This record gives sequence, C-alpha cells and structure tokens, in this order.
Amino acid sequence: MDINDMISKAKVYFNLMPDKDDEQGIIDQISSGVSFRGANLWVLIFAIFIASLGLNVNSTAVIIGAMLISPLMGPIIGMGLAVGINDLELLKRAAKNYSVATGISVLTATIYFIITPLGDAQSELLARTSPTLYDVLIAFCGGAAGIIALCTRGKGNVIPGVAIATALMPPLCTAGYGLATGHILYFLGAFYLFFINTVFIALATYCGVRLMHFQRHEFASADLAIKARRLIMGIVVLTMLPATVVTVFIVRRSIFENNVRKFVKTELTQPGTQIISSDVEKDSMQLRIVAVGREITDVMQASAERHMELYGMKGYQLRIIQGVQTDSILTLNSRLSSINTTREADRQQLLELSAKNTTLTNRLEGYTRYESMSAALRPELKVLFPQVSAIGLAPMTESVADSTRQAHFVMALVTTPANHRLSGSERQMLHDWLQARIIADSILVVEK
Repeated sequence: MDINDMISKAKVYFNLMPDKDDEQGIIDQISSGVSFRGANLWVLIFAIFIASLGLNVNSTAVIIGAMLISPLMGPIIGMGLAVGINDLELLKRAAKNYSVATGISVLTATIYFIITPLGDAQSELLARTSPTLYDVLIAFCGGAAGIIALCTRGKGNVIPGVAIATALMPPLCTAGYGLATGHILYFLGAFYLFFINTVFIALATYCGVRLMHFQRHEFASADLAIKARRLIMGIVVLTMLPATVVTVFIVRRSIFENNVRKFVKTELTQPGTQIISSDVEKDSMQLRIVAVGREITDVMQASAERHMELYGMKGYQLRIIQGVQTDSILTLNSRLSSINTTREADRQQLLELSAKNTTLTNRLEGYTRYESMSAALRPELKVLFPQVSAIGLAPMTESVADSTRQAHFVMALVTTPANHRLSGSERQMLHDWLQARIIADSILVVEK
C-alpha cells in the first residue's frame, strides 16, 4: 500500500461531507440565533447576573450554569458564517447584535459589582485577567467543534460542551468587575480574553464552513475579496500577538522554576539533609538555599555551582545557609521576636502611664485653679462685701451613706467678724456672684 492509498483511506474516515446536514437549514438556524431581542436579551441579562454571582462567591458550578444558558455564541458563529459565505448583510446584523450584547453584558456586570457587598477578587475572577496562547487554542478548537456539530446530523451534546470550554460569560463579568472597582488592568485583560474567544470561534466557524464547501456569495470585485481576506488575517494575527508574548513569558518562567527544582534535587539533595527553601533573587543573580541537618560540604557546593549552567542558571551564584548559620538565623529570629514582644509591652506600659499622668494632671489643675481664683477674687470681694476678710475655694465630693451616689460641688469658705455676720440676702447675693464668676454648677457658701 503506497502513500496515496493511505491518504485516500484517511479521507474516507475524516470526510465530513456524508454527515453534512441541509445547508440552507444550517444557515437559517445560525441566522436566527444572531438576533438579540425580547427573550434572548432577558436570558443574556440573567445569565450575566448568574455568572457574576458565581465569580463573586467563587462557585465553579454556578459559573458553568451561566455559560450553559448564555446565548452569546449565536452572533459570534453568525459572524464566522457570514465571512465564510461572503454574506455582508448577515455580517452587519451579527456584528451589530454582538456589539449590543457585549455592551449590555458589561453594563449588567458593572451594576452588579457596584451594588454587591462582596468586593474581594476571588480566584475564579482573577483567572480571567491574564489570557495566553492556550486560550487561543481553546477558543479555536471549541469553535471548530461547535460549527461541525451545527452543520452535521446527530449533534449530540457538543454545543453545551463548547459553551463551557470557550467560557464567553466569565470574561465579560470580570470586565464589569474591573470597571466597577476601578481596576482598569482587570477590565483590559478580561475583555481581551473575550475578544480572543470571539475572534477564534468566528475563525473556526469560517474554516469549518469553507471545509464543508458552503456556497459563497460573489463579491462585487476580486479586489474586494482580497481586501476582506487580508482584513481577516490581520485581525487574527493582531489578536494572537499579545497572548503569544504572555504565553512565552509564562512558559519561560515555568521552565526556569522547574530547572531550579531539578538542580536542588539532583545536585544538593543527600541523606540527612533537609532543604528548607530555595529562593531565586534575579536582581542580584543569586540562588539562596536554606538547609538543615547533615552539612553540604564546600566540595559539593563548588561542584553544584559549576553545574548551574546546565540548568539554565548561567551567571547565577549559589549561596547555601546551613548548620551554624541556620541556627544563628533561627536564634536571631527568636531574639528579634522577643525584642519586638518586649517593645510592645513597654509601649503598652508607657501608654498606661501617660493616661494616668493625664488624669493626675487634670486633677491637680482643678485644685490649683481654685487657689489662683480665690486670690483673683479678693479685690472684687473687698468692694462688694467689705465684711468678708478672707475666702477659700475648693472642689468637694459628697458621698451618700446609703447609696453609691456622689455629689460634686465647689465649697466657698468665707471669713467674717463675729459681730458682723452676713444676712440671708447678703449670703444669697454672695452665692450668686461666686457662681457667676467661677462658672460652677453648684456652690456651697460656708461662713466662718
């Protein structure tokens, strides 16, 4: 059997045409799913609310449920079909409904995240902020499976699986979260992920339509057809570029971290030695290892450092903290912890002493205030009440014997000659004058 026979037999197995459904029926079905009015729009809004709730409470099951009931796939597949069969009217209608659905979805999610009391970004939400090349592959493969299922008989349960795999709803909800909380990078990352899904589901639909030889509408000119194909390829390439850069960065970091683990396991692990931690300091180009137990010898360290280039760590220095150094670090940490505890206790004691000092100062000021006030009142007192030769002021506290109640007042002790006591009206006048001058709630005048 030569290569041509093998290819012919493979074509029999992979040929989609025998399973192709009625072409016009497929186009009508996809075209009807493009529209977003009435029930479709309300289903979209409720699906967005469900997905937002799922992201908010970090529930994967709720998010999957929202993906299953979302009608967002319709206009995206419609755009891919329109490009595949050169139907400009369908493309305009699908693009218009896609824009409306996207805007309403982001607005709904934004409103939800503004009013929700749960404001923390959970892991399910953060997972939609950094798209990679893997998301491109998922969207393309999911879109390819979807269009093949739509265009062939015996569709099965492919469409729900495609809705879950491509995950159109969560990125839009995350974009709404970014707008509601002011995290613009969240918004941009999530919306970029949604755009990736859109472009590559539509691209897979286009490829599927062409693979199954759908009848094309003719362009007005060959130049217009060439421009359309170039536009499609430009959008695809521009969409892939940022995701490719992010993926390369993630892959490189993952490979480097894996090499560090291999280096530690192969070059530094020995019986009786426990590697506590391995930290890479890229600024100073150092790999710092903390180990306890059996000592890693200088010879073993030198050999390991020579082999670092084999693990992608050329130019890095190896620094191992072990034995006495480890004990010293642990002791130092213990001492620092003890010092911090002592400082906190001293600080608390200082605060208590400061509070006591403030209370005593306030009490002392109360006593000295009345001493200076009695001296200041003496000249006026001599004019108003000549028979009063001396006055003393002091704050008093009266405790009632049969209860816990206490009365606070200012006592004014005045000295008068035995043959010239104050009359009742004079005593009341003195009381009123002192109360106005001292500005006290209650004054007791006692005559000596």
